[in-house]
Amino acid sequence: MPDTPAVRARGITKAFGDVLALDGVDLDVAAGTVHGLVGPNGAGKTTLLGMLLGLAGADQGTLEILGSPLGRRLEVPDGVAGFVDGPGLYPSLSARKNLRALASLRGYAGARSDLDAALEQVGLGEVADDPVRGFSLGMRQRLGLAAALLGTPRLLVLDEPSNGLDPAGKRQVHRVITGLAEAGAAVVLSSHRMDDLAALCGEVTLLSTGRVVFSGPLAKLAAESGDLDYRVVTAEPARAREIAGTVPGIAPGNPTGLSLEREDALVVRGGVPAMDGLVARLAAEGVAVRELGPVVPPLEAAFLALTGADLHEPQPEEAR
Repeated sequence: MPDTPAVRARGITKAFGDVLALDGVDLDVAAGTVHGLVGPNGAGKTTLLGMLLGLAGADQGTLEILGSPLGRRLEVPDGVAGFVDGPGLYPSLSARKNLRALASLRGYAGARSDLDAALEQVGLGEVADDPVRGFSLGMRQRLGLAAALLGTPRLLVLDEPSNGLDPAGKRQVHRVITGLAEAGAAVVLSSHRMDDLAALCGEVTLLSTGRVVFSGPLAKLAAESGDLDYRVVTAEPARAREIAGTVPGIAPGNPTGLSLEREDALVVRGGVPAMDGLVARLAAEGVAVRELGPVVPPLEAAFLALTGADLHEPQPEEAR
């Protein structure tokens, strides 16, 4: 991979009137990687994504895209494609005609075979001639991705690419994204879904109120979660509960507002070493463990710990 990063931002600040959307943001994205951008509503994610696409300029700071400083002129940088707030589509046109129109706006003069290949790549080949007005949200997202693929971008910027997708559609989009990164392109995507980040991203940047509160490898973010609540399903729940009370580092779990215990389960709190000790002790006592997993995924727990916000809690609309 080239040494030049796909994205290099230093001290990016952006305000909309009295609203400070970004406050001294640094960001590094290497070529050939998928970088996640996450944060609660109002954190500044959309503003930052828009800057990467040349839709807005910074008030302060520097931003380099694919090795070139981003000038003051608002235009999509060469080699960059993507969408923010969902793809802009023409409802009355078919999927193929939408691609042709979007390609023309970008100055891309690809052949019909290129358009059809992009549609096939995102799983829309069979509906290429159907009007977009009848498409579901997930199909529209995939069509937006197909449009972004035209011209083989070196930096792909995606806003909630899995929004509205069924499991099959999500797998299709994930394959496309990972394939682009393997071919050397950089992908920056925002998502509220921790499972998408875990499946796709090597590194993430977490924003809160316009500031970076974490940036680095996904595994390091997961480590920030500390002790978690785990649900343990065993063959003998009464004995398991007694044994859990004697294992160092294990405390009763208290999932907020959730009723997760079943007749064959208990909820306990602790770190990974404590859970290893619990499993070993249960096995030594002849109690079979059928299931052990965190109540809240580690990445989501780290998000809550670092931002103090709930990913799914309604919040003020993000500054655009």
